[in-house]
Amino acid sequence: MAAAAGVSTATVSRCLNAPQLVQQATRARVEDAVNRLSYAPNFGARALAVRQTDTVGAIVPTLDNAIFARGLQSFQEELGKAGVTLLVASSLYKADLENAQVRTLVARGADALLLIGYDREPAVHEFLNRRNVPHLVAWAHDPDRAVPSVGFDNRAAMRGLAARVLALGHRRFGLITAQRIGNDRARGRWLGVLDVLREAGLDDSALTIHETTYSYENGRAGLRKILSAADPPTVVMCGNDVLAAGALQEAREMGLSVPRDLSITGFDDIEIAKITHPRLTTVRVPHREMGRRAARMLLSLRAEPEEPCSYRLDTSIRMRDSLSAPGAS
Repeated sequence: MAAAAGVSTATVSRCLNAPQLVQQATRARVEDAVNRLSYAPNFGARALAVRQTDTVGAIVPTLDNAIFARGLQSFQEELGKAGVTLLVASSLYKADLENAQVRTLVARGADALLLIGYDREPAVHEFLNRRNVPHLVAWAHDPDRAVPSVGFDNRAAMRGLAARVLALGHRRFGLITAQRIGNDRARGRWLGVLDVLREAGLDDSALTIHETTYSYENGRAGLRKILSAADPPTVVMCGNDVLAAGALQEAREMGLSVPRDLSITGFDDIEIAKITHPRLTTVRVPHREMGRRAARMLLSLRAEPEEPCSYRLDTSIRMRDSLSAPGAS
């Protein structure tokens, strides 16, 4: 390779591992030689030499919709700037599958891991600590937890939106949520709604709950189920925007006008929230910033292990057209 490019082996190494340190003309000669010779570096040998594989793993609950797409994209881009490759696995919200994926990624040499939420057996974190694999949690934040996080307080975020809903005059709430057992994000959002109802002196019966999995069709089915209650709600809050989009479609097919007959809210503020009809009132989560900060923290811990600290991101409410006072025209 070095001979074909007319440079030293050290220069080839710099071009492949730290191209910003090499002049453009030299990089061009090396890149041309790489293409002509179909060269691929032996990362296994390099990993043995430096005790790193330049790979980071991320295990997310689902790849079925856009809930995690923004954050993972920014996470990967930030890793890429450091020459680190991302390996992604989907646990399908199954604890045993996530446990197996953690061990598989570590066995394949992942230098660090990104996990979603806190709900898992302590043995998982103990295993990673014994193997000296830096890891952190995203999409959740709890300063009292030992595991570092780059995320947001799901309970506080949903509490803020529920308080806005209550202030408009709603007293009968519905909630379409993911399963709360094993999912601290869904559980926190449910508790945020309950906090507001209880602080207002309302009984827990003021909240009708439907648990399901995150999908457009399940949002539709969830709305129909909730509205079949004897005393149906005037507002249905959804655990994410995909469920809310399905609920909006089902409301239209049931002949309901949103928000005159029924208000509907979401959570996340992904792209679909801006193009639904009516546009969706939701909680904006800073997914991209979360991904960037998580990558930087893991890269820092990977390079120089230290006492990790957590970082809390702020969410905000996006008031659009799907929420109004009950019966407002």
